[in-house]
Amino acid sequence: MSRIGNIFKVVDLRNKVLFTLFVLVLYRLGCFLPVPGVDQDAVNAIGDQAREGGVLAFLQLFSGQALTQFSFFALGIMPYITSSIIMQILTVVIPKLQEWQQQGAVGQRKITQWTRYVTIGISVLQSTGLVFLFHNGGGGLVDTTGAQSTIDLVPNFTPARVLLIVTTFTAGAALLMWMGELITNRGIGNGMSLIIFCSVVSGLPGAFSAVYASGAWKLFIFAAAFIAMLLLIVFIEQGQRRIPVQFAKRVVGRHMYSGQSTYIPLKVNQAGIIPIIFASA
Repeated sequence: MSRIGNIFKVVDLRNKVLFTLFVLVLYRLGCFLPVPGVDQDAVNAIGDQAREGGVLAFLQLFSGQALTQFSFFALGIMPYITSSIIMQILTVVIPKLQEWQQQGAVGQRKITQWTRYVTIGISVLQSTGLVFLFHNGGGGLVDTTGAQSTIDLVPNFTPARVLLIVTTFTAGAALLMWMGELITNRGIGNGMSLIIFCSVVSGLPGAFSAVYASGAWKLFIFAAAFIAMLLLIVFIEQGQRRIPVQFAKRVVGRHMYSGQSTYIPLKVNQAGIIPIIFASA
């Protein structure tokens, strides 16, 4: 506790922590800000069905329940992650991007700028797809049985209303991308990772309350399983295979120095969370 208290004694560090918390609070408020032109009764019905599980419950994991709320930040951070993955792949294929990557900070700024442009394009495509998907009943995503749902989020389906919703979703994704970059530059840690963390953690209180409502003993089992899974994740993440390296003996002048021994650490989980994020994107 004393170490946590020391954080607020350093002015610069305290300002960074408070700024990060402020941006995350704004993000959570935006997750409950509804977009115009959407039937709120239908939104509530979709939210109730998504709590029962299914594909939609998984898709809303990275949006902090903003997807089922059809809110300002419904797209979440996934357009930016998808754009970053695309740019990393194109860097290997396009010589111009390879040249930028080798230019250091100047080239990285150019790649970052193009990543933002691609993010906006992906946001437009994803938001348009969401509008048409949920206008047609969710395409089997809403109903946990996989059946076609009759819920229509956009009852007055006109081009002007579709354009309004798509523009709002795209603006939300762009603002969220900017907020993540603000945290990275002026706050603590990586902004995008903190936003994803905040989205995932926001669903834990509801999960705990739902388990507790079904029985206190189930809550104990759930908490024990959660802690065990957390310890297992930490164990695997920190696990490494050490490849021994033995340096040869050296002769310097009339002195002979014995060879040093060290190792090359290879992580057990080299890919980390990237495959899951890539599949979700």
